[in-house]
Amino acid sequence: MSEPRLKMLIINGSVRPGNYTAMASAVVADELGKDSDVAVETIDPSTLELPPPGLPGSVDTKELQEKVRQASGIVLATPEYHGRFSSVMKLVIENLGFPSVLSGKLVALLGVAAGSIGAIKSLEQLRGVCAHVGAIALPLPISVPNVQKAFAPDGTCTDPAVEKLIWRVGTGLLDYVRRSVCPRVQLEQLLREGAA
Repeated sequence: MSEPRLKMLIINGSVRPGNYTAMASAVVADELGKDSDVAVETIDPSTLELPPPGLPGSVDTKELQEKVRQASGIVLATPEYHGRFSSVMKLVIENLGFPSVLSGKLVALLGVAAGSIGAIKSLEQLRGVCAHVGAIALPLPISVPNVQKAFAPDGTCTDPAVEKLIWRVGTGLLDYVRRSVCPRVQLEQLLREGAA
């Protein structure tokens, strides 16, 4: 069996144990993982040593940048805290360099919030930051309201409508990557391996 050609990277923006951001992004990872042509990796910032802006990058900074550089598509998943995306997500983005390795990358946005309007404010702000660093944020970010009601403590999504909504983060990104990036990937493979 051949190696997966597409690398999807999910970056979580919460470090709280048992956080809903990780639960929601796991639904995306499961959906993407159904495709044998896709390799999925999820980044948990709580396992990384990421320095604040202005300090030299760490080993983890360099490894994170390389993973983003190699990714075919990226999911940024964040909780909404006090009307904005998490400081953890901002720290991750700051560690992606300037110019950012997110530049030119396809990015799907996923937000979760305990409130009834969801993570709309944080997703709009995150979209603005993505645009500023040159990332290509896909339309229709997914916001999950009342997230605490949609997941069991073990991380299982208990609301089929929410689960289908979250699936769209992965399927939308994958569809866009295949339609817009795959020809470049296929041409590169052809050049490396020769015509069959």
